[in-house]
Amino acid sequence: MPELPDIELYRNCLAARVVGQRLESFRLASPFLLRTVEPRSDAFVGRHVRGVERLGKRLVLVFDDEHFAVLHLMIAGRLRWGPPGAKAPGKIGLAAFGFADGTLLLTETSPKKRASLHLVVGRSALAALDPGGIEPLDADPDAFRAALTARNNTLKRALTDPHRFAGIGNAYSDEILHHARLSPVALTQRLDDEAITRLYASVRSVLQMWIDRLLAQIGDGFPGPGAVTAFRPEMAVHGKFRQPCPICGAPVQRIVHAENECNYCPGCQIGGKLLADRSLSKLLKADWPRSLDDLERAPGGGALGVAPKGAAPPRRSRARRPLPSG
Repeated sequence: MPELPDIELYRNCLAARVVGQRLESFRLASPFLLRTVEPRSDAFVGRHVRGVERLGKRLVLVFDDEHFAVLHLMIAGRLRWGPPGAKAPGKIGLAAFGFADGTLLLTETSPKKRASLHLVVGRSALAALDPGGIEPLDADPDAFRAALTARNNTLKRALTDPHRFAGIGNAYSDEILHHARLSPVALTQRLDDEAITRLYASVRSVLQMWIDRLLAQIGDGFPGPGAVTAFRPEMAVHGKFRQPCPICGAPVQRIVHAENECNYCPGCQIGGKLLADRSLSKLLKADWPRSLDDLERAPGGGALGVAPKGAAPPRRSRARRPLPSG
């Protein structure tokens, strides 16, 4: 699912193209995309775009008279910029917003079609779509601490909770916790002041670094479908299972529960220990390695986490939903 840096990339690229432009046409290719009844979509045609905003992981096109088009891309939704009059492509096309200089196309490769569009009028109606999490790049240390410790959950759960923090998901929470050298299963209300301060700095540093990096990579262009992804070569741990940590060289590990996944470095974040995977460790019981030393001594060339020499790199797993509280 596109997270804060990816949505900021879209926001900047869109603003450069549509702010001040008149919406010439709106074509809905999938009736399942639109989740509101009023106002009608034709009420937006002829209005000018006055701004492009981000609402958590949602992208907001701001039109005249407080008319808002709110896009939630979910996991597989992506935006494209096409020529004037372009149609939504084939089976993956959901909508096309036509402007004089080009067309904003919304696509989704997943057959489940989870992406959504809300058309609302008024700031109060827009605010009703906000889960309420604080903006991590705008929050001061006190607001950050209050949101983090509001409930006693794991750090992974807290960072990805949209009611606490806006825009952080599975990928960047992994990167933030690695940068802060904190365990993903550490409990929020048991952190000391130094750890909270370090986490606050890492949240701001990692997110801003990725915003700047993505904008620099795109330049004056518009991100294609492959440019917005949860898996990037420059990432330290997310999607890097069994690959060496760029800081200490330990093999990156993961814990999986149902459809949830967390990537971490046992050397940098857990003091050399391995977190128990709720499915695999239960299966292996006493054979489950407890530390990096146990992992290296495990039979089978490190099948649990250390790839044998010459082995092909493991397939990257899909982005998953946050872990449940621990």
